[in-house]
Amino acid sequence: MSTIRFVLFRLIDFYELVIVAECILSWFASSGGLMRDIYEALNRLTEPFVGIFRRFIPMVGVGGMGIDISPMIAIVVLDLIKRVLLRL
Repeated sequence: MSTIRFVLFRLIDFYELVIVAECILSWFASSGGLMRDIYEALNRLTEPFVGIFRRFIPMVGVGGMGIDISPMIAIVVLDLIKRVLLRL
């Protein structure tokens, strides 16, 4: 694997972790303080990409609550991009 592909793989892996961290912190962001600040910073990084899917995929209703599955779709798309990079 070339160096450029390796770096792209690691960047995609890191971005996937940022998406997961942002999702987890969204549960605690309402408490304010440092958690809210970290959540907002991660949200600024993830929203441009995840927002693409959020526009087309409605929230899934579960027990009167809505669950946003767009971050999961975004991670699947990133994994597909990695698979395409493997074949180059």
